[in-house]
Amino acid sequence: MPFNNPIPDRKPPDKTSMGVQGLVQAEKVVQIALVLPSAVLIGWLGGAWLAGRLHQPWITLAGFMLGSVAGMVSAIRMAIRYGASPKAANKDENGSDKGSPGGQQ
Repeated sequence: MPFNNPIPDRKPPDKTSMGVQGLVQAEKVVQIALVLPSAVLIGWLGGAWLAGRLHQPWITLAGFMLGSVAGMVSAIRMAIRYGASPKAANKDENGSDKGSPGGQQ
């Protein structure tokens, strides 16, 4: 089977939309980079507060670990979603293809 070249776009994207797309991609990377430390900090502070209330020092470590796991899961899910394809990431962000199989909610 011979290879067919893709049909080129008739109108090339303008420079302003390319600049905005670059900023959107940078924001996605920053969001992934910040979700893990913030989840760990929230888990640690929540565990420390709960440990002070219940007088159980091990709860601080449990909160730290829970925040670490939650942050890793969230960061990995975001990286997979944003790394899949631009069309799939836009569908997820818009909420059009979430829920039951087939895209119906």
